[in-house]
Amino acid sequence: MDDLDRLHADIDARVLAIRAGAPDWPCAKGCDTCCRHLADVPSLTAMEWERLRDALAALPERQRERISRAVAALPEAPAGPVVCPLLDGETGACPVYACRPVACRTYGFYVQRDRGLYCRAIEVQAAAGALADTVWGNHDAVDRRLAALGETRPLTAWFRAAPA
Repeated sequence: MDDLDRLHADIDARVLAIRAGAPDWPCAKGCDTCCRHLADVPSLTAMEWERLRDALAALPERQRERISRAVAALPEAPAGPVVCPLLDGETGACPVYACRPVACRTYGFYVQRDRGLYCRAIEVQAAAGALADTVWGNHDAVDRRLAALGETRPLTAWFRAAPA
């Protein structure tokens, strides 16, 4: 098991613990709200990109072409919400879910000190006191572990640098 596998396992354990304490947690299969309203293009480490690239290569050509077009259409500096180019707009599913980046794995379950909760549905519940007993994951700790995994670039930069 490498460092990224260990990080994924730790994230999965925190997510399972949160779900166990709140079985009606809004982040679940069928919810793609965050994927449709990203603040920015997701960033990945080199190690995450390698896995994602391999998962993308295993997709049918038609799906790969759709994703490549969606990535190419993203602006360099988006001014507003971004739809994840990996998201299948028809099904609302991620075709590379098993290899999704840490940013996607932690969303809705991890917070950064003084930066709040990003999912509106979770923010509403937290403001109402419904999630007072939740032990959130610490995203600062995740970021420190990610920094040790290599260079981080936006998804669009990894795609541009990839051989055709």
